[in-house]
Amino acid sequence: MTYANTIAQMQSIIEANGPSWSAIDAQATARMAVQNRFPTGLDIAKYTAKIMRADMEAYDADPANYTQSLGCWHGFIAQQKMISIKKHFGSTKQRYLYLSGWMVAALRSEFGPLPDQSMHEKTSVPDTIEELYTFLKQADARELGGLFRELDAAKDAGDAVSTHRLLNQIDNYETHVVPIIADIDAGFGNAEATYLLAKKMIEAGACALQIENQVSDEKQCGHQDGKVTVPHEDFLQKIRAIRHAFLEMGVEDGIIVARTDSLGAGLTKQIAFSKEPGDLGDQYNAFLDCEEVDPASITNGQVFISRDGKLMAPKRLPSNLYQFRAGTGEDRCVLDCITSLQHGADLLWIETEKPHVEQIAGMVDRVREVIPNAKLVYNNSPSFNWTLNFRQQVFDAWAEAGKDVSAYDRDRLMSVDYDATDLAVEADEKIRTFQSDAAKRAGIFHHLITLPTYHTAALSTDNLAREYFGEQAMLGYVKNVQREEIRQGIACVKHQNMAGSDIGDDHKEYFAGEAALKAGGKDNTMNQFAAA
Repeated sequence: MTYANTIAQMQSIIEANGPSWSAIDAQATARMAVQNRFPTGLDIAKYTAKIMRADMEAYDADPANYTQSLGCWHGFIAQQKMISIKKHFGSTKQRYLYLSGWMVAALRSEFGPLPDQSMHEKTSVPDTIEELYTFLKQADARELGGLFRELDAAKDAGDAVSTHRLLNQIDNYETHVVPIIADIDAGFGNAEATYLLAKKMIEAGACALQIENQVSDEKQCGHQDGKVTVPHEDFLQKIRAIRHAFLEMGVEDGIIVARTDSLGAGLTKQIAFSKEPGDLGDQYNAFLDCEEVDPASITNGQVFISRDGKLMAPKRLPSNLYQFRAGTGEDRCVLDCITSLQHGADLLWIETEKPHVEQIAGMVDRVREVIPNAKLVYNNSPSFNWTLNFRQQVFDAWAEAGKDVSAYDRDRLMSVDYDATDLAVEADEKIRTFQSDAAKRAGIFHHLITLPTYHTAALSTDNLAREYFGEQAMLGYVKNVQREEIRQGIACVKHQNMAGSDIGDDHKEYFAGEAALKAGGKDNTMNQFAAA
């Protein structure tokens, strides 16, 4: 609906309610409606799910159409990210948000900083989703408010060309609201608990939920040791629970991202139920590390399974966990992926221990033999030492090709001493093209970095503290922060405006007319940044 049509609609509603509504300004109400395009989180989830589905189709047609996101742990961070994307690239197309359970645990729990083990309050996840979208909607209101001010000025000046241009901008305005892939961890409990939390996350605005196949009460970060997986049927119950939640909430095209941690998980908590040889439970149990049993040496408390007509004892640890056979991780990942896609998941997530295109592609190729359009969400994790990994990959490739690598110490390749070398330059180029290469070769539809803004916040704060509390003192802030904000056009240099002061002034005028006491007058210190 155009801005003009919205005004007409509001005028009709006001007139229909008689003289008591005559003081309500249809134009003001229309502006507020345009500035708040998404009244509820469900409106956002329905809108963004369609965006993701269209992007998935575009990727299937051409893998150059991969998508990206950065993990955000606060609404302001998400807001500034999307404002920056619009400023630098003119569009938010193919750029999403990611909400990491790791960052919710580390930064948003009432318990304080926690490890990524699902110990934080489950309600903090939907609460953070709602916060992210509140800030993105405020970014819309702020930017559109500026356009409305320009429109009023153009009309007052009788500038028909500018008036037409601004009306076109308002009618074709691109929102800061984009899809979010939200981490539901291992579901925070059984399938019912997963369903209940999924509904809350969807209601808050999430169109895509990522769930992993770890045991909920044993959940670990994907890049730590001690991961424990569940039998497939347990995981598939949670996938079905999430799909039911999406359908119940009216988000019929909601997206489920099924994550497998099997590559790095050597343990399981239970033996899968199996009815007959070759069924899903039997396939899961086939990966268990077992020893054939001598009936004469059976000990107290042993557990047995049958395999190929033989009585076998799975290796059981003092923790009461069972151990998988070494070297079965990739096979388990492939089976996890295939079964997840066959039972309602839309996208895959394979948690790996290093960023290696061919390792990922090897597994995806096997999945695609069964499901040709299988595609991944991939964690470009800060847990990887990207510099060392790629320098070692180049070193190994050179050595295999017979190239002289005697000038390099493979174990010391992280050293700054190598930064200007041909090997480092080639490695950096491989890092630069990793996402496009992996999208083309390894079926990765969406590339994300889970924790980037956690690290950037720490780095920038460290740099400011070093300068401000050191010899540079106030110059440490002015030179390295404010001056750069001004020169790079960072919107929040006008922090009062960013926090909603001008939006509030508009509302005061709508509500009180000439009696409005506005904050944005001539004595507002922010006017010093008028030329910024």
